[in-house]
Amino acid sequence: MRRTQGVFGTLLAGSLAVGALAGAPALAATTTTTQLPVFASDDAYTSSARTSLITGSETKLVAGTVAGDRKVSYLKFTTGKAATGAKLALALDEAPAGSTLTVTRVLASSWAESTLTSANAPALGTTTVSAKLAAGQQEVVFDLGAQIKAAGTYSFAISSSSTTAVTRIHSTEHGTAGLRPALRLTVAGAATPAPATPAPATGCTTGAKLIPTCGVLWGAAAGGFTSTPRDTALKQWEAVTGRTAAIYHTYHKGNELFPTPAEIAMTTDAAKPRTLLLNWKVAYGDTWAGVKAGTQDKRIDRWSAHVKANFKKPFFLALHHEPENDVNTNPESGMTAKDYAGMYRHVIQRLRANGVTNAINVVAYMGNETYLAKSWWPDLYPGDDVTDWIGLDSYLNAEKGYHHGDLDNLLDRGPVAGTNKLGFYDWATTKHAGKPIMVAEWGVYHSLKRTADKGAIFDTVLSQLKARSAVKAMVYFDCPADDTGDRNITVTSSASALTAFKKIAADPIFNVTLK
Repeated sequence: MRRTQGVFGTLLAGSLAVGALAGAPALAATTTTTQLPVFASDDAYTSSARTSLITGSETKLVAGTVAGDRKVSYLKFTTGKAATGAKLALALDEAPAGSTLTVTRVLASSWAESTLTSANAPALGTTTVSAKLAAGQQEVVFDLGAQIKAAGTYSFAISSSSTTAVTRIHSTEHGTAGLRPALRLTVAGAATPAPATPAPATGCTTGAKLIPTCGVLWGAAAGGFTSTPRDTALKQWEAVTGRTAAIYHTYHKGNELFPTPAEIAMTTDAAKPRTLLLNWKVAYGDTWAGVKAGTQDKRIDRWSAHVKANFKKPFFLALHHEPENDVNTNPESGMTAKDYAGMYRHVIQRLRANGVTNAINVVAYMGNETYLAKSWWPDLYPGDDVTDWIGLDSYLNAEKGYHHGDLDNLLDRGPVAGTNKLGFYDWATTKHAGKPIMVAEWGVYHSLKRTADKGAIFDTVLSQLKARSAVKAMVYFDCPADDTGDRNITVTSSASALTAFKKIAADPIFNVTLK
């Protein structure tokens, strides 16, 4: 999402800061469960009329019979954990009202979507679960808890009772992860204490390059495009949500000198310790290729001198965040993906040569599935030697449709096509193992024309975050109107949204002491 800023939004009265409940008793230990989504490793449909048809690369699955052509869809899942419950969720693109979808266990899992046809389709078992579809239904969920208990590979077939129309289901190749077929596993957790408010820090601190020794750094940006100063807006947001933002996120460009006195002041409050995440568009008014060639060296040197004279503490620095949106594949543009990587390397190496040793750099991607599929996308990465953290700016839609989903959707949207087959999180942890991941911007939005409940999405965050150990920082972007003027990203858009968000903020996983 491009730079989204706006009026801070209505603050809810009566909200308490973290310390206000410091003496409240902790709740008794409880046994927890985690909702773990598992996407299909293979999915395709077969056609009785076209016995050699292969559909594994299509963005849809089909079930039903039309003019004697019977179509059956197949899905394969591999689960890594024993489950106490399992539900298969299918997002419907088109469904004839009154028809019945049936899920049948497939006897073998040796088939692959790249070769599956009606001529070689595996035999079906007898275990079935059915659901009758209603007009306009967008999702159907089947309880497969009786079939899925232990870790393993499971295959299922989807058929329809309709003989005059077909049901179309979004497949794994669909660009939006939240619309892909998924097993929602319920996995038992250990007995853990459930404090009502954040407990005192339990030894989690920041080490080298501000990487937490345990836990996750909590951060935010608030108050853009408003008469409210950013520092004031952040303090208001902290009071509403109940936790100090250890990372204070701000934005700069061109010849601006920063951190500003106001930003520095935000890092000197001993009662509310914070560090800075400073975004800088070094090439403002220039091109990436120009910066790489040295056209902005004076700008870099001037900023280096300002930092060395005014700010000694370690801080995060992101150079030209969300570069995907500005890539121009014309080699003469100076704005190719390789030009970005070259610009990034040049700036970091010059800062180091200038003695700026407290800037911890973050490459902040958009992580959009369309860009991930581009052949040039891997060329953006400037190299492990000049990259301290890998960042992601990604958002979720509280309304059904584009980018509706949960935290796993936000972190690991897969490419729609192309040579890169990994979602963002899997790409980062596979190709650049050991690099900490910062969710440098995240948020849940809905249209300004209507209020959708963000609480259900916020409720997915903690369990899924704790399953993603490479994520070491989460920075919320809060504004009531983005750059399109259409989307509200506040956590205060409804009472239920704020209640759910405050539960996230209160979790001890964010009890990290800045050092």
